[in-house]
Amino acid sequence: MALAPKFAGQAYSVDVSPKAIHTLELFLDYVCPFSAKMFLTLSTDVLPSLPRKYPGKVQLIFRQQIQPWHPSSTLVHESAAAVLRLAPQKFWDYSKILFEHQKEFFDVNVVNETRNQTYKRLSKLASEVGVEEKGVYELLEVQDKPGQDGSLNIGNGVTDDLKVMVKVNRLLGVHVTPTVLFNGVVENSISSSFTGEQWQEWLEKNVK
Repeated sequence: MALAPKFAGQAYSVDVSPKAIHTLELFLDYVCPFSAKMFLTLSTDVLPSLPRKYPGKVQLIFRQQIQPWHPSSTLVHESAAAVLRLAPQKFWDYSKILFEHQKEFFDVNVVNETRNQTYKRLSKLASEVGVEEKGVYELLEVQDKPGQDGSLNIGNGVTDDLKVMVKVNRLLGVHVTPTVLFNGVVENSISSSFTGEQWQEWLEKNVK
């Protein structure tokens, strides 16, 4: 599945050659504990070694998979979409900090605040990786006045981007998080419980 240029920050490429490249697509939800376990293991134990071990051979794509039974999932993914707009090179760093702080956006920690209050906390987190807090919040904030055409479901500055992400994932039929696709095919052998060593073994076997 292709990646729209405006979402290029979701790709973690290792000096790729378009003629010979393997692609791992990671369908992850920022408020899914199993997604966090997978991402943080990759971030710590796998990504740092990829340029040395697999130059020009592999790229990873982070597919943002909103899980609607986590009400805050949409809001957290919107914040990542805002970072993609403002500083795509910071997307993976911001994703890491979101997973490290994910419990702060679980149900019991958001139920008593407004949507915009949650956005403010997310914008502050973005500033910790060098993205302008004010810029992120301006993209996320939902106004309390109708649109110029009188519409009430006005969304925010990243609503259209999120719609595209959701359409892509629905087209592929992905439901569970995390889900991993390798060269376009679901790779059921990869688990959220994979250790760094297991990831390295899998890569050695499959990325040639």
